[in-house]
Amino acid sequence: MSSIGVRHLTVLGEFKPFGLIAEALDGKSADEVTDEFDYFLFDPEVTKQRDEADSDDIEASSSSSDCNDHELLVRGNRIIWTIGARVYKRFNLPAPVVMACWCRMGDLSEALLCVLQVGSLTIYGVSGDAVSVPIPRAVTSIWPLPSGLLLQQIDEPNSFTHSLFSYSSPLLTAHDIPRSKKDMGYSPHQSFNSRRSCDHMFKVDGASRSSHLILKDPLDEPQPIYIEERGKLITMKEFDEQTIWTSDLIPLMTSYHKGWKMQHSLWTAEVINSNFESGDSVLPDVILSKKFFFRRIWQGKGAKAAASEIFLATDSDATPVICFLLQEQKKLQAVRLQCVELNNDILYDIRPDMSWSIPAIAASPVVVTRPRVKVGQMPYKDIIVLAPDSTLLLYSGKQCLCRYVLQGAGVSHNVKPLEAPTAFQDMKIVGLADAIEGRINVIVNNGQMLRCTFHRYPSSLLAKDCITTMAEGLEANLYSRLVVLFWGNDDSAYLSRVDSTVDSEWESFSSVILEIFGKKRKIPQLHSGASWEFLLNSSFHEKYSKSHFISGFSSRMLLQSDESCSTSQQLDTFFTPESLIEILDLLHAVYESLKLNHLRRSDLDLLVVLLCEVSKILGEDGYLDYYIRDFPTLSRKYCIKETSSSLKNPPSLFRWLENCLRNGCTATNIIDLPAIMCKDGNSVISWARKIVSFYSVLCGRKILGSKLSSDIYCKFATGSANSVEELTVLAMVGERFGLQQLDLLPAGVSLPLRHVLDKCRECPPTDWPASAYVLLGREDLSLSHSKKLTEVSSSSNVTSVSMSTPYMLHLHPVTIPSSITDVNSLDDSKREDTDSVDESTIDGMEHIFNSSTQLRYGRDLRLNEVRRLLCSARPVAIQTPANPTASDQEFQQAQLWQLAQRTTALPLGRGAFTLSTTCTLLTEALPVPKLILAGRLPTQKNATVNLDPSIRNIQELKSWPEFHNAVAAGLRMAPLQGKMSRTWIMYNKPEEPNITHAGLLLALGLHGHLDVLSITDIYQYYAQEHESTTVGLMLGLAASFRGTMQPAISKSLNVHITARYPSSFPELELPTLLQSAALVSVGILYEGSAHPLTMSTLLGEIGRKSGGDNVLEREGYALSAGFSLGLVALGRGLDGIGVIDALVDQLFQYAGNKDIHHERSLLSNGSIDDHNRGSGQMMDATQINVDVTAPGAIIALGLVYLKTESQAILSRLCIPQTRFELQYVRPDFIMLHVISRNLILWSRIHPSEDWIQDQIPKVVLNGVKGLKGEMDDSEDMDSEAIAKAYVNIVAGACISLGLRFAGTKDGSAQDLLYCYAVAFLNEIKPLSVKSLHGFPRGLSQYVDRGTLETCLHLIALSLSVVMAGSGHLQTFKLLKFLRCRNSADGHINYGTQMAVSLAIGFLFLGGGMMTFSTNNSSIAALLITLYPRLPTGPNDNRCHLQAFRHLYVIATEARWVQTVDVDTGLPVYAPLEITIKETEHYAETSFCEVTPCILPERALLKTVRICGPRYWPQVIELTPEEKPWWNSEDMNNPFKSGILYIKLKVGACSYVDDPIGRQSLLSRTMHKVFGLASLKAFTPRNSDDDAAVTVSQLVSTFSSDPSLIAFGALCCDPSWNIKYDTDFQEFCLQVLFECVSKDRPALLQVYLSLYTTVTSMADQVISGIQVMNDSQFLPSLKLALAYNDALLKGRFSSSRGSIVQSTFLGSLNKRVEELLECSPSLRVNIHDYFRSGEWPTSDVMSTLVSWYLKWYSVPPPSIVEAGIQKLNSIQTPSVLPLLRLLFPITNINAIKEIDTFLLTKTLSSTGQ
Repeated sequence: MSSIGVRHLTVLGEFKPFGLIAEALDGKSADEVTDEFDYFLFDPEVTKQRDEADSDDIEASSSSSDCNDHELLVRGNRIIWTIGARVYKRFNLPAPVVMACWCRMGDLSEALLCVLQVGSLTIYGVSGDAVSVPIPRAVTSIWPLPSGLLLQQIDEPNSFTHSLFSYSSPLLTAHDIPRSKKDMGYSPHQSFNSRRSCDHMFKVDGASRSSHLILKDPLDEPQPIYIEERGKLITMKEFDEQTIWTSDLIPLMTSYHKGWKMQHSLWTAEVINSNFESGDSVLPDVILSKKFFFRRIWQGKGAKAAASEIFLATDSDATPVICFLLQEQKKLQAVRLQCVELNNDILYDIRPDMSWSIPAIAASPVVVTRPRVKVGQMPYKDIIVLAPDSTLLLYSGKQCLCRYVLQGAGVSHNVKPLEAPTAFQDMKIVGLADAIEGRINVIVNNGQMLRCTFHRYPSSLLAKDCITTMAEGLEANLYSRLVVLFWGNDDSAYLSRVDSTVDSEWESFSSVILEIFGKKRKIPQLHSGASWEFLLNSSFHEKYSKSHFISGFSSRMLLQSDESCSTSQQLDTFFTPESLIEILDLLHAVYESLKLNHLRRSDLDLLVVLLCEVSKILGEDGYLDYYIRDFPTLSRKYCIKETSSSLKNPPSLFRWLENCLRNGCTATNIIDLPAIMCKDGNSVISWARKIVSFYSVLCGRKILGSKLSSDIYCKFATGSANSVEELTVLAMVGERFGLQQLDLLPAGVSLPLRHVLDKCRECPPTDWPASAYVLLGREDLSLSHSKKLTEVSSSSNVTSVSMSTPYMLHLHPVTIPSSITDVNSLDDSKREDTDSVDESTIDGMEHIFNSSTQLRYGRDLRLNEVRRLLCSARPVAIQTPANPTASDQEFQQAQLWQLAQRTTALPLGRGAFTLSTTCTLLTEALPVPKLILAGRLPTQKNATVNLDPSIRNIQELKSWPEFHNAVAAGLRMAPLQGKMSRTWIMYNKPEEPNITHAGLLLALGLHGHLDVLSITDIYQYYAQEHESTTVGLMLGLAASFRGTMQPAISKSLNVHITARYPSSFPELELPTLLQSAALVSVGILYEGSAHPLTMSTLLGEIGRKSGGDNVLEREGYALSAGFSLGLVALGRGLDGIGVIDALVDQLFQYAGNKDIHHERSLLSNGSIDDHNRGSGQMMDATQINVDVTAPGAIIALGLVYLKTESQAILSRLCIPQTRFELQYVRPDFIMLHVISRNLILWSRIHPSEDWIQDQIPKVVLNGVKGLKGEMDDSEDMDSEAIAKAYVNIVAGACISLGLRFAGTKDGSAQDLLYCYAVAFLNEIKPLSVKSLHGFPRGLSQYVDRGTLETCLHLIALSLSVVMAGSGHLQTFKLLKFLRCRNSADGHINYGTQMAVSLAIGFLFLGGGMMTFSTNNSSIAALLITLYPRLPTGPNDNRCHLQAFRHLYVIATEARWVQTVDVDTGLPVYAPLEITIKETEHYAETSFCEVTPCILPERALLKTVRICGPRYWPQVIELTPEEKPWWNSEDMNNPFKSGILYIKLKVGACSYVDDPIGRQSLLSRTMHKVFGLASLKAFTPRNSDDDAAVTVSQLVSTFSSDPSLIAFGALCCDPSWNIKYDTDFQEFCLQVLFECVSKDRPALLQVYLSLYTTVTSMADQVISGIQVMNDSQFLPSLKLALAYNDALLKGRFSSSRGSIVQSTFLGSLNKRVEELLECSPSLRVNIHDYFRSGEWPTSDVMSTLVSWYLKWYSVPPPSIVEAGIQKLNSIQTPSVLPLLRLLFPITNINAIKEIDTFLLTKTLSSTGQ
């Protein structure tokens, strides 16, 4: 071991699992903590998402070494996951943990923590999701594979052994596999119950049981494993084959036969194909093809015990090896793997006779010599070995590199410092454990475990890059030799010390490289070292070095003998000349890549010196000339031979990029690219590879698999691309090349890529990932297209952040949901109305004012007025005399009673007004505002007057209004993102049942939250026998389980329907109220199912009365049965021919129709009688009581045949056509007939007066036209019947219009309904309004006032349904007028006030953010709500249960949308262009709305487009579908909970700040602000302050970009004005205006870079003072000109033109050429260069020569000389055309200069 080097293993401290420390901090007692525990450490890469870990960026890779180790500590049933010294997560399981491991399954993007317990497997996702999978109890261990989780079970199910983390943990080699990301396919906390299927699978005889199972998905069942034997597949029954190791990177499994064989076996997992016979398998071929089987590829005999450690490592030739640590033999045996690619699959086998072994008693894989290098999917891993003599050795494969000894250092997070100074040389290492990357635990003889680290990563990033590039580019044996030199030489300073500096590391690396090339460094022996060091550190030496040498070049590297240039050099005999050239090319590739990164300029200065040394040693004068051109100051040290044997031209990225832009990708030469760039997986050169691939795609290269047609690898993001520019954007996203990386590029290199982003910015495809939109600067599209708006830590968000720039990240706003109340300032409009709502009053509407409503209504006080009208939480004003008398007090009570009728009706409207507008904390009880019926006397200092309880029963009056009040309080809660907590519902449950909680249950059910209740909770509610609670619970449960036919809920509802009782069941007296609610609840639960038994039961209930209960409530019961029957068969009239036909006949009998089409009725079925015993048919003698049964039957017919347009039903459901029929039909039934007919003829409803007139029979129409003032009794009877029929038909038609156009805001429907409402109002109280054409006058003489009032309010209610959520002002005024009539009109009762209250609530539904739908369910719910029978009092439930009035919630949809500025996070106005599809009434139509607004229904909506000049366009394409609107939890919701993110164009103001566009930046007056006169230097400060402030404020007004704002502030700084000349100031202002006005802030950097570069050149040429000592900037400037040339010649297209002004680039070109022609001595120096390669001695002149050569692309002198030799044999009058052919890329000016040189040379030789 004396021949190998000795290195230090740094001891971080004593190791102790941090989970133990966390337990101690938790204060666990000794009784609670078991003694047994286990732990394992794992790499942070294990838990990264696949697309997050798939990154080869330099920054990401270099920072990976700084990550803390992750640790899992397992004790009993608890797992603690720690990161460094921080507890990250805790897991508590129901049973003790047997084993745990990390695994990836299928295409899931995140790693899964699989925890084995006895009989179950719990799988945790990193994000917190959990799945429990039942497994057989015989499973004893689990192991990760790339295809899933391997489970091993024993043959004896009863003998279960506890083995926790047996052998080596599978996590020690766990790394991420780069794959495409998919969303998790299972829900949080979902318990996958597969016990039955598992039992079925495993309850077989022991001979057919599989010893190994595989779980490929958390929601799948474990599948048996097959093995290959003699070409057949049989079930694996090798119970003695104990699995001891698997790999989650490659499909390998190692087992040890614990029986008589005593051998190790290595298996590979493969997919079954058709070449195998199934053997004993009975599975079909289709199923078999999806299974996996194990194939044994190696057997190792002779081991008496299983290997104590197994891991993957890498051999010295980069071949993967599997290492077995055999303790009893004290050796490490390595078996080499062979990888064969076949049909895109990688097959693994063992290389024969290629195994080797080394002595070892402990070993672990570590990453030391090749950091960041991968071999396929695996990282390159070395082996640290503890030899039998207790020495610690580092191996690369079987080659020993060095010996390690312990050395102390700092303390890490997960270790504690050693208590006393320890003599490490006295310690003996006895074991190794827990190796992660370059860290390992070393066990010493005193029992301590020390955490140690290898010094693998150099502090010098340049040295690290060079080492990595050589590791990736050199052949394995060549790099192995380098590894020996780097790690084996103990005299080298490289990596020998932990605290080595960056400079010393680079110098050490350079020494090793030069030593390879045969050059030894001679460091002079200085006599006075201290003095010399003082001189080196002096400021004089620093200045001298900067002026005479390259910046960043260490002077110590030049302290070598000049004789070394001429002395013979002895090369390392191991390296051939070809291999040395290969090393030079690799280092040159790093050099070329560093040129493309601004931040690596100092590294470039260091690397070029090493490259010059190497080029000089190898005699590569082409390379040497190339480097001197870049850094001309090197010409004083390195000279080019006059006769060079090497004509090789080094690769040049800039030359390739320029050629690509000027001539296209087909004209480029692959020789200009470093060879390593065509290889995949190069982490260092990937920076340059990405740029080359982007240029290739932009110039038309085709995609060939994972490569381009130019042989360059390139990754692409998913998405469509219709142009090369769009494809380039996808490539940039796929390569994770964002705006931050773009800023690192030289200005000219970035221009074509910025052009691509600028072109695609306006209208990118809609299927791109969110990160692509961030790259384009379209954060609005990024947020709109992201899957989850609140997903902050998802990988897509990580990618989006990486696409942005760091200084822009703070601009991404956190948008506050509009439901959270904002501060509403009303300082301008103080409300002085005495009846206004007090701000301190809790009325249930205090939250309604927020930023969204304020934006929608502005200074309009509409919402304040609605709040005042619907407030029931404060006393109402009563107008009385100042000195009341006794009669006045009676008048007060009468007036208060009238007002109480109105107040009790207000909660219904308030519930609609506040629907889903606030979020309630689940830790607090739901506040319910008070319902106050008292009055106040304004004339008597607001004295309170209460209702006299002796006159009326106040509690009875308030019972149902309190129910509605609680429903309104519950409805204002917005639907939660997740499920409502059952605990919260129980928390709000009172000790004694009350009506308030009953209303809350109904509200929660309408929102769908009661599905969290257990069946026990439900029956506990029923057991309270509280009528209102039962009603609310039944309706709420039905709404929560709507359409599901849930059996448990159905049973609970049938308890309250006596007809469903069995015949042996005793009769129960249930209130009709409960039975009616139960009937409708059953209909909602079975909605649309057409369930035959349920329909037959409900049909029977229409014609039956409730036994023993109030006879007056029979109509309501029959109506409820009709509602329910219509819901069950909703729109299914034409589906079930047999059952529905018989049902229809009976319905027509109940409706009063005498025609019977089918003799057999459903009611004749004997089985139905068994179910419907208890009460007889509702008949008088042989006649059915049509007055009771008709309403329910008519409504049921309309709902059953909804939208079917069945002519057979319409012919029977007719309206009376003769005067005789009119006498025998109730007028209100005629209204129901009209509504039902129109429900069936849905598509024919048209909002016109002619359509309404067509609904009226001629006998009625003619009758109302002939009405006279005086008639006899018989004529009066006919006239009254005709007039009543007329008003009911018109009202029914208006209700039909309201249902048909619900929530559409249809202008024709609104006008028509408004006109009819005014016409009815005019009949009640003559108004000075224009009468409706065709509407007769004088109807009030024949129709009673109550009927007219009912019709009027039903029409008003229908009008509000059409205009739902719009807040339409004209409609609102009408409703206000109807509400205020109660004081002077005695005919206004509770029912009409309820209609007005609901109408106001509908008009402002959900605060204006919701509206109604017109799907079948919504129509049915609205019809039940609008049923045209209004209650007479607060407790009137006789004909229609009041709780049904809240079912409108089912019909609501949140189609409201608002636009939010993505930069500020504030809601803004924006114009939308909405396109709806073509229908039979109109063609495809587009119209404009201004946000916030309500969108059309999903069935009509085609496109939504952000239009207008102020915002970036955005198009949302939709497919019209007959589906409900998207809910907030829908992943495919294109409107993201009603929010559209938009981006304001720079140079425009929002519509709030600038409604008419006067403040646009492009207006003429704004140009004056950028005039130079106000900002000239030496101007008195007080004269330019205003302008300066104006510029600064103007920029911040029109742009939120920090760079523009900061630059604008700099332009206004007086000290800055004095410092710089006025020309530069003017240029800055013009550039600032250009960037702001064209919304291109990134170009500020480009403009300034190009301008200052040329200005510095001019200063140096004119002054002769050295300003720039290199020519690195010129290729970038040439690329900018090449981009401009490509744009002018049409190779690039752009609707917005060049992103940089062409005149500006042209002026730069002209200026550079002028500078290169103004020096008279330049031509002489150029000729000297052509002649002998000689450079000028002056640094200024040598720099100017390098500029000339680079700018004009002059070839090296050797190539020029070779060309001249070719031309000497050709006789031609002019060689200029031939020179042009010889040097095609050289500028014509340089060609002329070469021609002049030839002429001069010829004349000179002739003169001699």
